[in-house]
Amino acid sequence: MKKHILFILILFALISCKKQKFSPEGPSDIRIRNLTDYTFTEVSVSVSGETVNFIDIEAKSVSEYHRFKKSFPKADISVKVNDETFSTEPVDYTYMQYFGQDKVTYEVIIEDFGNKKLKISNVILEGPIDP
Repeated sequence: MKKHILFILILFALISCKKQKFSPEGPSDIRIRNLTDYTFTEVSVSVSGETVNFIDIEAKSVSEYHRFKKSFPKADISVKVNDETFSTEPVDYTYMQYFGQDKVTYEVIIEDFGNKKLKISNVILEGPIDP
């Protein structure tokens, strides 16, 4: 009888344990706000080794959200402007703190047109993601 009760208790404990849908690191929903006067084409965003291609982003507009496993205050962003490739500086994520399960908007500007450098001028945490 004791074995049956123990078995039922163990079974109940296993059934009642729920696995979380997400981990503390993420996922995060990321979008890009183009603050320039140029249309961004062939937009590629890389965060901690995960790369997602976005559709074209018109001047002074914002993209749709795309889900990433993690997000950080910086990202590797590459775009084409007038058939020339512009990109941010490479990012080292080693000691960087992740955002977690948030919606994140990277506001992007052209920092140096001659050297084709982009810059994330601001990072906006929009709130928690939709499960």
